[in-house]
Amino acid sequence: MRVPFVYHEDYVTPLPHDHRFPMPKFKLLFELLLKDGLAQKERIFRPQIASYQLLEAAHESRYIYDFCEGTISENAVRKIGLPWSPQLVRRTCTAVGGTYLTAKLALRHGLACNLAGGTHHAFPGFGAGFCIFNDLAVAARALLNEGAEHKIMIVDLDVHQGDGTAFMFRDEPRVFTFSMHCERNFPFLKQKSDLDIGLPESTSDQLYLKILAEHLPSLLDQFRPDLVFYDAGVDVHKNDKLGKFMLTTDGIIKRERFVLSTCLQKGIAVAGVIGGGYTRDRAELAYLHSLLFRAATDLSGRFLV
Repeated sequence: MRVPFVYHEDYVTPLPHDHRFPMPKFKLLFELLLKDGLAQKERIFRPQIASYQLLEAAHESRYIYDFCEGTISENAVRKIGLPWSPQLVRRTCTAVGGTYLTAKLALRHGLACNLAGGTHHAFPGFGAGFCIFNDLAVAARALLNEGAEHKIMIVDLDVHQGDGTAFMFRDEPRVFTFSMHCERNFPFLKQKSDLDIGLPESTSDQLYLKILAEHLPSLLDQFRPDLVFYDAGVDVHKNDKLGKFMLTTDGIIKRERFVLSTCLQKGIAVAGVIGGGYTRDRAELAYLHSLLFRAATDLSGRFLV
């Protein structure tokens, strides 16, 4: 069976031409997946824009209102790092809706991937680091609020610690947060995940994959989640301008296949999101993000029905 992919054209919104957030990557990724035959139109699902009610699963009502209505303070906008606009509001809420839909599809089919998501630096009442609303936290909390008896694990392999996600689930026994990241990188004030593995700068494929293999299978066996949210940030790549790791493209390919196959072999559903990636070469960046979808497609024949 083909893996469901989630995408909406509103994942892209205009930013100043010299802005360092690579907004075009979402459309470039979609176009690459279409070109390479990985994204077939009948398996592309369009999310709805996240409602205030959905966002309130993880965020404070006042913050939601201020951002969505444009009354957010200049200091709050500066902390986020993206200039406010009505188009950015629509883009942000659509991407959150995309991760929620991805989770629903993953529970139904075993695996699904969103062509956005991974905004793990957003806290209940503020955003930071290009993250406005925390799509992982919103989707996970919404599933729990709906009464489903789920246990959820967030596997965050972005190069930056998922501080907002860790904070939001610090007292939630039904959600296990696992972040493997560069210790000396943003955010400089770390939160406490259920398991944090802070790795040194210049970490390469061999060490990274070794440590991941030593921890992920046993964590899954111990916690036994029904669903894994996988934040597949590619800012671990050696060419990433905000990364500080030295992983190669081959290392990321091996990472994606290991994470997905390990979960699927254990009968655990996976909702994948793309996370961070800031390589200057936009074509290379789109390809790096596509590795999650390539691995998902390759493995679907073995694990999905």
